[in-house]
Parts: sequence; structure tokens; C-alpha cells
Amino acid sequence: MSTENAQWFYCLRHHRVEPFEGCKAADRLGPYPSVAEAEGALEKVAQRNENWDNDPRWNDDDNGADDER
Repeated sequence: MSTENAQWFYCLRHHRVEPFEGCKAADRLGPYPSVAEAEGALEKVAQRNENWDNDPRWNDDDNGADDER
């Protein structure tokens, strides 16, 4: 695979960026188009989780008050 089309992954087991030929998929995040983006994988996950937790469309902290079942 050429470096211009390379895919990079962040390994959750080893806490480092790896090329395609790395750990098994269950242990990593990606693919990312660059090493820099793969290095920022955990920050991206944290930001997405924060956005999800604060999205009123997905707020289920009301214990089903709007649930009409």
C-alpha cells in the first residue's frame, strides 16, 4: 500500500498509531487517512461522546416520562 493511500489505526491495547498491518480490529479505532488524525482518535471519541451525552434528541435521563407504551 502506498503511503498516499495508507490507512492508519489507533491501537487501544498498545496506545499507539499502527498501519493496516497491526493488531486485530477489535483492539483499534479507524481507519484514519493520516497518522495525525489517528493520533487524535481518543480526543475525537471523547468529543463525540460529549456531544451525544448533551444532545437533547438522545437525552433519556427522564426515565421514560415521554414513553407512551
